[in-house]
Amino acid sequence: MSPPLLKLGAVLSTMAMISNWMSQTLPSLVGLNTTTRLSTPDTLTQISPKEGWQVYSSAQDPDGRCICTVVAPEQNLCSRDAKSRQLRQLLEKVQNMSQSIEVLNLRTQRDFQYVLKMETQMKGLKAKFRQIEDDRKTLMTKHFQELKEKMDELLPLIPVLEQYKTDAKLITQFKEEIRNLSAVLTGIQEEIGAYDYEELHQRVLSLETRLRDCMKKLTCGKLMKITGPITVKTSGTRFGAWMTDPLASEKNNRVWYMDSYTNNKIVREYKSLADFVSGAESRTYNLPFKWAGTNHVVYNGSLYFNKYQSNIIIKYSFDMGRVLAQRSLEYAGFHNVYPYTWGGFSDIDLMADEIGLWAVYATNQNAGNIVISQLNQDTLEVTKSWSTGYPKRSAGESFMICGTLYVTNSHLTGAKVYYSYSTKTSTYEYTDIPFHNQYFHISMLDYNARDRALYAWNNGHQVLFNVTLFHIIKTEDDT
Repeated sequence: MSPPLLKLGAVLSTMAMISNWMSQTLPSLVGLNTTTRLSTPDTLTQISPKEGWQVYSSAQDPDGRCICTVVAPEQNLCSRDAKSRQLRQLLEKVQNMSQSIEVLNLRTQRDFQYVLKMETQMKGLKAKFRQIEDDRKTLMTKHFQELKEKMDELLPLIPVLEQYKTDAKLITQFKEEIRNLSAVLTGIQEEIGAYDYEELHQRVLSLETRLRDCMKKLTCGKLMKITGPITVKTSGTRFGAWMTDPLASEKNNRVWYMDSYTNNKIVREYKSLADFVSGAESRTYNLPFKWAGTNHVVYNGSLYFNKYQSNIIIKYSFDMGRVLAQRSLEYAGFHNVYPYTWGGFSDIDLMADEIGLWAVYATNQNAGNIVISQLNQDTLEVTKSWSTGYPKRSAGESFMICGTLYVTNSHLTGAKVYYSYSTKTSTYEYTDIPFHNQYFHISMLDYNARDRALYAWNNGHQVLFNVTLFHIIKTEDDT
């Protein structure tokens, strides 16, 4: 009787291993344990946003309807894609389990028939044994002794047989549960099949293209709000300038750094904002002249700055390493005649926006009030000028956005944009747009049209402000 015992023992051992594996693994696969849960199709996995500043815009169409414009993130993975992939993997695992259980079920049914047959034989032997035991006259016969020994060998199989019958029922239950789970998962996959990664990726790319096309239809916006600042770095003296080129390509993120407002000719260049933060210089430039003030600008690969102790504007090419043009800004005050309130030889402020290159300064002819001049970026000639009624020495700092000059009322605490002048309509208005002067002394504040942000030097801190612009959508009929 040893061979049947060994065979059945091997089968039962296998069943115990399968049962143990199913009880431990299946819950974790289908999301029934305490640490894993199967999310519903509408659940979105949160993905941490990329660090850095963001720019928001609002808009309205010609009929006055509100339109929101969105700047799409850089190749952000859609959270539903992760769930879709997880669901596909889970369904594959369940299908593999289903096949394995089918094979196991066939083997189990075959062995189960063998065990049932053995059970019948054992019951017959037991009945015969009881019958013989009742007959006291044959207790000592040789036939009875053989039957008793055979029964003694089979008795240990009775509890094992009961356990095997229980395991066989468990396999049947598992099979039914796998069938139900497969149906549920298939239904879920069919429900969210439209959100598979490949299709989602194409939809995101299509949306990004449409958004970029929409952004091209935006006319220049009006400043509505300033938020921040974001402190990028702390370095240098209390006064200085730092900037990027608004006309540079998306892959060109060079940063230029000019410490102090006078007695300096060294410009430091960094390949990226990350290099700027870490202090990894890529190149330095020794300008042929010292600069005055902190109101320089990099535009289309060249640096524009005010030559020290003069009203001469210099155009210096970084690629060529030489001066390309220089021109006197007629009647412009210089060397602290008409500076901003903080002084620092900030008489002439050079800036750029979506329209082009500008110079903001004051003249005796305009009674020390601000003059706005649009410059030819190649020759530095003044193409057109506007005379405002705002005294230059009362301005904290100023910047241009879409042809409108925005003037702050202070470089110290409580700063806000107090006055604006539109070169398009030659009109002004008083505004009230506060912003947080975190380090209490702003000596440089310039708008970058590519980044839609304000670059500032705030008491030895290089910071960025977000701007919110109100846009008007151009229609096909607009000229």
